[in-house]
Amino acid sequence: MRFDLTLLGTSGGAPTADRNCSAAFLRTETTDVLIDCGENTQRQLLRAGFGMGKVSHVLITHLHGDHYFGLAPLLSSLAMQGRTSPLHIISPQHLRPRLDVLLELDKYRFPFELAFTVMNPDRIVQLPDVGDLELFVFPLQHRIETNGYLLRERAREANILKDAIDEHQIPWPAIRAIKAGGDYARPDGTVILHNALTTPAAAPRSYAHCSDTIYFPELADYVRGVDLLYHEATFLSDMSEDAAKKGHSTAADAARTARDAGVGQLVLGHYSTRYDGPEGHEAEARAIFERTTAGRDFYGFSVGRDGRGGNARRRPSLNPNAEV
Repeated sequence: MRFDLTLLGTSGGAPTADRNCSAAFLRTETTDVLIDCGENTQRQLLRAGFGMGKVSHVLITHLHGDHYFGLAPLLSSLAMQGRTSPLHIISPQHLRPRLDVLLELDKYRFPFELAFTVMNPDRIVQLPDVGDLELFVFPLQHRIETNGYLLRERAREANILKDAIDEHQIPWPAIRAIKAGGDYARPDGTVILHNALTTPAAAPRSYAHCSDTIYFPELADYVRGVDLLYHEATFLSDMSEDAAKKGHSTAADAARTARDAGVGQLVLGHYSTRYDGPEGHEAEARAIFERTTAGRDFYGFSVGRDGRGGNARRRPSLNPNAEV
């Protein structure tokens, strides 16, 4: 079953020749979710070979332009393409009026419902499910209201053993109740316990996205045990004072959160434009949390059933004309 993350932009503040502004794309078997939408995100989607047909939700972390300036043109393109399925946008307050000013200039009327949800909680809060995913929002600590997001597969029912069906001659109508946790009473009154009839389902996979934030110890509680954690790493530790003043983290800060939360794998992003590449960020973070990858645009991660976040890979484009 698919549970894949692709980074569409890993630059903080402004794009560089090699890095676009913030955006990430999570794909499962039933839905796609876009997290942040910096300028030029729609072209990044095209270059990566993605469409927006299955995207039901766009999750905006906060209202600094490098995280949402690509949203208005993306919505305009979807309208032009004739999208009809609803699109839900979750963000801190004030996003809709900012978009409305731009969208009034667009000649294409929206053929789809655009539903806004304003969220900026002071604790972790569960929202309605997104396809096969549970969705949680939690607070980050930046210069303005900022959300973090956690997406986790819904728990699956246990797997019933075929040999047990044959041995106990279990009728098909009884199987659903057994998979949901029930025992089975044979016609002679003997009760066969649930654990003897099933094997546990695979543990739900999970992903957490922490954009702009200072380090604070409570963050580890919000993302505890996730398989894959994206965390901003705007600066290296020699600029830790600047990071704190500007509401950002260093690579070491991100690694401390990953270590304390016991996550499976950490991926870094949102690098300051002062850095040509993220090699130093990866080295700094790995000294604290070894299972760290410095993300780059179009890096992908497949979260596996065997334990934790998958290995990074450069995503091959599905578009034969792309320049990836």
